[in-house]
Amino acid sequence: MKEDYHIIKCDRADIQLILDGINDFNLSKVAALAPAWTPLEFAAKDSEGKVIGGILGGIGYWNGLEIRILWVEETCRHKGIGTRLLEKMEKEAKARGATIAMLDTFDFQAEGFYLKNSYEVVGTIHDFPKGHRRMYFKKYL
Repeated sequence: MKEDYHIIKCDRADIQLILDGINDFNLSKVAALAPAWTPLEFAAKDSEGKVIGGILGGIGYWNGLEIRILWVEETCRHKGIGTRLLEKMEKEAKARGATIAMLDTFDFQAEGFYLKNSYEVVGTIHDFPKGHRRMYFKKYL
């Protein structure tokens, strides 16, 4: 059977078309509660203005806070900075209508941190990477 298509590397226009396609499909099934992705990004800086931590994420169409990255410089960990960043993002997201927070992490990263901050594991991929676990968390805001 002859294929009437070919697969190639995406350019920016292709990426935008793909994003628009999935967004149009999703919104045809479930109406948006928010107009678009709303980024929420916060940094923690020391007294000299150096970034020592940060949290990156945002709120999507259905008022879900998606936390993509939370990082604190190793020498500054266990001082409450990560918790304060997380609380800042959750508070801002809730004020903007978010009702749930979602994220993923690995067992060698921050599993205990998120459990301590009232997140619940909703899924686990075992042996990814080899010998470890990737976990997905949620928390109702």
